[in-house]
Amino acid sequence: MNEPTHTLQRQLRLRDLVLAQVLTVVGSAWVGIAAGVGRAQFVVWLLAFVLFYAPMAVAVYFLNRDMPLEGGLYEWARRSFGDTIGFMTAWNIWAYALSSIATILFQIPSEMAYMIGPAAKGLPENHAVVYSVLAAIVALLTYTAVRGLSLGKWIHNVGGAAMILAFALLIVAPLWAWLHGAKLHYAPFALHLPPTDATSLSLLGQVLFAASGLEYIAIMAGETKSAESAIGRSVVLSTPIILAMFVLGTASVVSLHEVNAGTPINYVAPIPQALTLAFGGGGAATGLAKLAILLLQIRILGAASYLFTGATRLPMTAGWDHLIPAWFTRLHPRYLTPTNSIYVTGAVVAALLVLGSAGVHAAEAFGVLNDASSEFYALAYLAMFLIPICGARAVRDRLPRFVAFVCAGGVGAILFVLVLNAYPFVDVQSPLAFAVKILGATLLVNACGYGFYVSRNRR
Repeated sequence: MNEPTHTLQRQLRLRDLVLAQVLTVVGSAWVGIAAGVGRAQFVVWLLAFVLFYAPMAVAVYFLNRDMPLEGGLYEWARRSFGDTIGFMTAWNIWAYALSSIATILFQIPSEMAYMIGPAAKGLPENHAVVYSVLAAIVALLTYTAVRGLSLGKWIHNVGGAAMILAFALLIVAPLWAWLHGAKLHYAPFALHLPPTDATSLSLLGQVLFAASGLEYIAIMAGETKSAESAIGRSVVLSTPIILAMFVLGTASVVSLHEVNAGTPINYVAPIPQALTLAFGGGGAATGLAKLAILLLQIRILGAASYLFTGATRLPMTAGWDHLIPAWFTRLHPRYLTPTNSIYVTGAVVAALLVLGSAGVHAAEAFGVLNDASSEFYALAYLAMFLIPICGARAVRDRLPRFVAFVCAGGVGAILFVLVLNAYPFVDVQSPLAFAVKILGATLLVNACGYGFYVSRNRR
């Protein structure tokens, strides 16, 4: 039983939850990926929200209301399918979170180079500076995690607010460009069907999964005031904000790139690129573009801290259930945070950052792991959507009947994502080899997790 949650400090309120939802769901890269389908972006976002986001929101709302427990989806899966599926769900969320943290930290040097300008063009290749910055950030993440959510929630709140402000600048960027003579076509709600070629379908698969992350805050339900109702309310309040940010932000990227047709979309940093196209004329306009990039840097730090905090709670809750050593459950005597789990998580993130820049083969290995991270998360979502359909009867009987019907649509969407995530939406030498690497990495990481679980429980 997940009993020790009462020893944790309940720091999170509704405001913190709403900003955290925006922080984790709205990633800056997604508006670039969705812009890849051009004027069909609104239809693609509608499909994403109907086919994936709605089932996710319904599942999170009702599962958390029934089981407002520290560990979130891990506990929901364990109580519905047993210890093995519960552990593997936690393992996949943990693998996703760690690889995502490493990936978003790698964005910081490139974002800084955009913000500073041509003088910093070589910054991402300056290993001494990059290693120093990343080491300082990992140390900061570890320290704030030990201090707990009394400090960490403010980092998350600032990150969420920074993301909203950056998107506000992106959304008004086409108006600025139009006022300064640009002949652009801004139609955020145009009803154009997306192309049906393989690349466009791959982009659709990416966008379907773009709005994921609502359930992540439930990992910290034991540290949330009135978690049973507050987390569900955060889903309701954040949904229109998230939808508006995605649709209007993507429309800005599309319109600005249509004016600059010779400039391909930068899928890594689409917002800085779009703002540079709109405001990059010098003077105050350039200052606004750099401000937006700074806001995205703040968001990156907030998102990394948020993912890191959630990742440290999963080993703690699995330790409470005796699935891994109790060593992971030891709490700080003052801050009541899982220090051993925090130190291990910090060490793994640091190792991934080294792997990502330690030679060509290591960098390729990190790249494959990062590309597979969405597969890890999708597997966890598959478990969540199956709970109302075929989970333990004791759990299903406590849920409204329509939840199973809605989640059946989520199962179809997540299977579509699992297949299409293995197909590249950018040019690669061999799409088949890319797919084999992604699926192989997913299987390998899950085999390692299952092997650890079996060996641990045999002992």
